[in-house]
Amino acid sequence: MQSTPHEQLREAGLRVTDGRVALLRSIESAPHSDADTLWRMMRAQLPTTSVQSVHNVLGDLTAAGLLRRIEPAGSAALYERRIGDNHHHIVCSRCGVVADIDCLHGDAPCLTPGDAAGFTVQHAEVTFWGICADCQRLDDSTEPPLKETA
Repeated sequence: MQSTPHEQLREAGLRVTDGRVALLRSIESAPHSDADTLWRMMRAQLPTTSVQSVHNVLGDLTAAGLLRRIEPAGSAALYERRIGDNHHHIVCSRCGVVADIDCLHGDAPCLTPGDAAGFTVQHAEVTFWGICADCQRLDDSTEPPLKETA
């Protein structure tokens, strides 16, 4: 049985606040969301919540290991609850939707560089880019313009 946001915050050594609980609940229903999206979602529960407060809570929850922050190129930072496993992401280069991709090569880091330049590799992050199914359907349903005849 999954623990409640209250229990997760306590286990992470964080004080339980309405903002933290609301953010954890919001991100459950909207993984891969940015701070502005989460702020808009939280305003229904906590109308006086500021964007800065949401950024502060995101920082606290990420530092405590309750959230993962990802930063696809050209995107604001996105946050997700899926932590503690070895997965990557795929991003639609048209609409920006993000999906999780399980790593096929085992435990982190699932990739090893040919030359780590003296580093001990702890984590490898891979972002795949492509066109999502919804955007592909839009492409398929769009008829090419008719050629004009003189």
